[in-house]
Amino acid sequence: MTDSKNTILAIVLSAIVLIAWQYFYAMPQAERQKAQQQAQQQTAPQAPGAPGQPGQTATPTIPGATPGAPAAAALATSPRIPVATTSVQGSISLKGGRIDDLALLKFRETVDPKSPPVVLLSPSGSAEPFYAEFGWSPATPDIKVPDANTVWTQQGAGSLDVGKPVTLTWNNGAGLEFRRTIAIDDKFLFTIKDEVANKTDKAVSLFPYALVSRHGTPVTAGYYILHEGPVGVLGENGLLEKSYSDLTEKKEFSYANTKGWLGFTDKYWAAVLVPEPAANLLKAKFSGGTLGTVKTYQSDYILDQQTIAPGATGAANARLFAGAKEVRVVDEYEKALGIDRFDRLIDWGWFYFITKPLFVLIDWLFHLVGNFGVAILLVTVLIKIAFFPLANKSYASMAKMKLVQPQMMALRERYPDDKAKQQQELMALYKKEKINPLAGCLPILVQIPVFFSLYKVLFVTIEMRHAPFFGWVKDLSAPDPTNIFSLFGLLPEPSAYLGPAIGSFLHVGLWGIIMGITMWAQMKLNPAPPDPTQKMIFDWMPLIFTFMLASFPAGLVIYWAWNNTLSVAQQAYIMNKHGSKIELWDNVKELFGVKRKPEEKKT
Repeated sequence: MTDSKNTILAIVLSAIVLIAWQYFYAMPQAERQKAQQQAQQQTAPQAPGAPGQPGQTATPTIPGATPGAPAAAALATSPRIPVATTSVQGSISLKGGRIDDLALLKFRETVDPKSPPVVLLSPSGSAEPFYAEFGWSPATPDIKVPDANTVWTQQGAGSLDVGKPVTLTWNNGAGLEFRRTIAIDDKFLFTIKDEVANKTDKAVSLFPYALVSRHGTPVTAGYYILHEGPVGVLGENGLLEKSYSDLTEKKEFSYANTKGWLGFTDKYWAAVLVPEPAANLLKAKFSGGTLGTVKTYQSDYILDQQTIAPGATGAANARLFAGAKEVRVVDEYEKALGIDRFDRLIDWGWFYFITKPLFVLIDWLFHLVGNFGVAILLVTVLIKIAFFPLANKSYASMAKMKLVQPQMMALRERYPDDKAKQQQELMALYKKEKINPLAGCLPILVQIPVFFSLYKVLFVTIEMRHAPFFGWVKDLSAPDPTNIFSLFGLLPEPSAYLGPAIGSFLHVGLWGIIMGITMWAQMKLNPAPPDPTQKMIFDWMPLIFTFMLASFPAGLVIYWAWNNTLSVAQQAYIMNKHGSKIELWDNVKELFGVKRKPEEKKT
C-alpha cells in the first residue's frame, strides 16, 4: 500500500470513528441528559387501575396511596413480609402476594459509600412501580382465583431470609385452597412454589402464570450499543431485545409453545422471570399499554393448563431474578439451573467471543492485584505480547519501506506522468525488498475489535461500576472527572452553558491530555508526509481524537494512553533493530522551530 493509500485509509477510519462517536455516543448522551433533566422537573402521575391477569398491564387501586407518591406511602397501605438478606432488603406485599419492594444493599447510587442503596423494585402507587406477580389464571370465569387485590395470610411469623422461606395461604370460599411458598438465596434469586388443593367434587382447570410489570417509561442510558428494556431468550427465537418504544408502537410481541426466560433489563440491573428449564411456555410475551396517561410495560408467560382432580393438588414452580447483573452470579445461575443462554442477560455485544473472555481475564487479574485499573494495564501488556509477531512483521515492513523511500521518490521522478508505470515499478521494488505494503494497516485493524470490546466491558459490566483507579479517578466506568475547560473545577462545566452535546465534546481531563500526548508521540515516530495536506491531517489527528475519546469512560482512556505508550516503545525498538532512523526527537525539535542539520535531513 502506497503512502497516499495509507493516508486515505487513515482518513476514512478517522471519519468512521468521528461519525460513530457522534451517532452512538454524543447524541445519545445529550438525549439522556435532557431526559434526566425533564424527569427531575416533573414526575409522571401513576393512575391506579383494575386488577390484572397476565397480558393486562394493570394495577390495583390502593386505598390511601397517592399516585406518583414516594414508595414509603405506597408501602404503608398494605400488610407486608420483610425481606432481609446480606444482599437485598425490602418486603413482599400480602395484598396480591407481589414481590414489589427491593433494594440492593451492596450497590449504592453514587461512589459515596454512604449514599442510598440502589432501589430495583417499587410497589404500585409509588412514583415508578416495578414488580413481579405470580398466580393462576382460570380456564372458565366461574372459578375464583387470587388476583392483585387478594390479601393473603402469612403462616407463622418472621421475615424472608436465606434458608427461611415464607408461606402464604388463601381460601376462595368455594373449595379451592391456595398456598404460596417463597424462598430466596444469598444473592438475587427468588423461588416461588404455587399450590392449589381442590376440595370440590369437580375437576378444576387452571393455567399457572407469572409477570413482571413496569409503569412509566424508564430513563435509559440512551446508547445504541447498550440494550435496556424487554429482554429474553425463548427457544428457537433466540435472544430477544425489544425497546420500550417497540412495545408502545406494536403493543405486543408473543411467542407460543416455547421455553426460556424473559423480563426487563437496565444497564446494571434486571428483573426477569425464570421458569423451570423444561417447562413449556404456552405463551410468552412482551406487551405495552396505558393506565390513564401513564405508559405500562409487561413481560409475562403462561404455562400449560393443569387439570386438578377432586381431592388432588396442583403445583407450579417459578423463579425471579431481581438484582445486579454480576457476571459470576449470572454464569453460576446458568450452569447450576440449566438456564438457556442466561449469560446474554448481560449485553456483551457483537464481539461476544472477544468481550466476555476479555472480561474474564481482567476479572482474574483484578483478584490478583486488587485494582481493575491495574488489571486493564496488565491485560494491555498481554495483548501486546500476544500480537507481537504480527506487530513485528508490520513495523519491520514499515522500517524497510522507510529505507527504500529514496528509491520510491526516484521512481516517481522517473515516471512523473505515468501512474500505472509508477505502480508497476513500486510493486516490483516491494517484491525485491520483501516488503508487504499492507502490513502497516494490520496493527490498526487488530486494535479495533479489542478497543470496542474493552469499551463494552467498561460500559456494561457492573464490576467496573464505581471501580477506582488511583488519584482522582474514582470510577473507571465514568469519564475522567477533571476538565481542562473548567480549569479543573475553578469554572463551571461547559455543558452548563453550552448544552450537553457541546459540553461533552469539551470535556478533556488529565488522562485525556495524557492520551493525546501519547498518540501524538506515536505519530511523530515516522517522518512527516511530503504532501502538506497529508501532513496537516496527521498533525491535527491526535488533537481531534483527544476531544473525541476524552469523555469516554476513564478506564478506556487510560487503556488507550497505555497502549499508545507501549506501541511507541515497541515500534521504536523494532525500527531501531532494522536500522531505520527514529524520527520522534527530530520531529519534536522541528515543532519548536529547531531545524534539522543537513545530515539529519530525511532521506
